Amino acid sequence: MKTLLKLEEIGLFIVALYVFSTLHFAWWWFPALLLVPDVGMVGYAINPKIGAFTYNVFHHRLVASVVAVYAMASGNQYWQLVAVILFAHISLDRMLGFGLKYTNAFKHTHLENIGEA
Repeated sequence: MKTLLKLEEIGLFIVALYVFSTLHFAWWWFPALLLVPDVGMVGYAINPKIGAFTYNVFHHRLVASVVAVYAMASGNQYWQLVAVILFAHISLDRMLGFGLKYTNAFKHTHLENIGEA
């Protein structure tokens, strides 16, 4: 099942790359912005509960979907770029086993405990 889920995330990442290619931005923007959603980890500097909340806001597909709907409705390419980056980043994280965080510890995610095989 784990392999099937990773393949699904690879597919979504490829879709995000394709959608990015339809936008009018230079290609270097994609890798330059790909890790920006990890700014959500800053909440862990306060405590694990706030960290999990801020991390999950930047890594939840519902949030990315709301941004995408707004971006498409407004026709704003900058918001479209934000949506694509969110979807691509989320897929990349899921491929690597990083899921949404529980409030007790950064390594405790909905996919697995990070660092445990």
